[in-house]
Amino acid sequence: MPPIAHPGRLLKRELAARDLLANRLALALGVPSGRITDILNARRSISAVRLGRYFSQAPQFWLDLQAQYDIAVVERDKGVDINKRVHPSKVA
Repeated sequence: MPPIAHPGRLLKRELAARDLLANRLALALGVPSGRITDILNARRSISAVRLGRYFSQAPQFWLDLQAQYDIAVVERDKGVDINKRVHPSKVA
C-alpha cells in the first residue's frame, strides 16, 4: 500500500516554495494560527475553500486531497475488518 500523505504535507511544501510562514497564511485566511499549525502537523483537516481561494485553485483540489487521505487512513486502519463484516449487496 502506498504511503499516506496528509494534505498538510503538500501545504507545507507550498509554504516553503513561497517562503511563506504559517502565521502569515493564517492571517491571510482569517483563521487562528494554531489551525494552520494543526493542518501542517496532520492533526486537522484542511480548509478547502479558503486554501483554494488563497492559492487561486478550485477548492475541489484541496477537498479531493483530504478525501483521498481520509479514505486511505480508513482502509489502512479498518479495511480488513470492514471487508470481513460488510458484504456487497446482491441487488443490482
